[in-house]
Amino acid sequence: MLNVADLGAVGDGRTDDTAAFEIAYSLAAARVSRGVGRTVIEIPAGEFLITRAHALLNGVAPLRAANGLRFSGAGKRMTTLVFRPDNGPGSYLCRNEDIWSNLSFERIQFRSATPGASFFSSYSTGNAQDYRFSECEWMGEWEFGLALDGTNTNSEMRWEACRVGGSYRRAFLYSGLSQRQQADPNDQDQFLNYWFTDMKVEYEWGNFLEFPYGGSITCRGGSYIITGTRPHSTAEYGTTSTFFRFPVARHHDSVQRFHAQDIRFEVRNPQVQVIDSVWTSGTIHFSDCDDTGLSFKAFATEARAHRYTVGPRGPLIRYDSCQLVGRHEYRTDGRRKALPIVARYDMCLLRSHSAHEFAVAEDNVRPDFVRFVDCLDNSAVDT
Repeated sequence: MLNVADLGAVGDGRTDDTAAFEIAYSLAAARVSRGVGRTVIEIPAGEFLITRAHALLNGVAPLRAANGLRFSGAGKRMTTLVFRPDNGPGSYLCRNEDIWSNLSFERIQFRSATPGASFFSSYSTGNAQDYRFSECEWMGEWEFGLALDGTNTNSEMRWEACRVGGSYRRAFLYSGLSQRQQADPNDQDQFLNYWFTDMKVEYEWGNFLEFPYGGSITCRGGSYIITGTRPHSTAEYGTTSTFFRFPVARHHDSVQRFHAQDIRFEVRNPQVQVIDSVWTSGTIHFSDCDDTGLSFKAFATEARAHRYTVGPRGPLIRYDSCQLVGRHEYRTDGRRKALPIVARYDMCLLRSHSAHEFAVAEDNVRPDFVRFVDCLDNSAVDT
């Protein structure tokens, strides 16, 4: 076990503690034996200023593949790492280039003090995997939280009882950065198995999860709120912020699966989207979720916070026992009449509209590939 305070870290929020963290990581890397790391880096209560990129984790050659490294704080907001590099975009607090698997971060707050800095860059061709974040928090303005790149793995990542705050120019988790210029974009489809449990996702603007490449994602429990709007319109996002964005249509089979369960969403303004998916196969499932908390707002009736592109192979979209506001939008590329049933709502409460008006396609008529089973709509609610 290594304690950064024993290596010179002060934690008063003013002293530059970068060197102590770089030493701690170097010692942990030097102690790897037969491919196994057995070091716990302890960070006591305090506010630790870090001013150089990769100071917390710098997994690059010549270190060979290693399994096991743990960062342990005293408690969320008790232990705070303030990342303040000279330049924001392109600066990452952590990087792992196919070196480390089985990484753990516990009870730490991470805060960007340089707008546009990023938390973690992870590149993998097979080894970077098995990350776990427990009782952590992110604050400040970031470009990326975690940016994933590579041709294989970057998978099996878990967040438990964490808070995602701050704001994100791109996304908190961005899967498929493509900085290494793969020959075939679908070579990067091996981004699988991301679990978010009992989360408090309450941030100002930006995207929470963005998957340009395939993914298998499960979000269970928690409160999801976007509190504001993007300060500047961009060519890619406009002023819209989205919890779940899947912007590329075709992927390999079995790598398009999204499940959300027991989550309370707040749609605070028309620029907030719960999901925007252009997948043309796979499965998307919402179970016992609720986005009606602000259904009394003037814009809520016409909100379209759930948006899909669908084709003959789906994706298969299902809502079970959900309470839903506004309308859901389906894009079909002109193939609406030829599609089988690809979307189904079971025992849902449709807060703003009748079932006949709830789902709309590009021409604002009811799509015939959507089915409602035992749902309550606004006429039942009013009576």
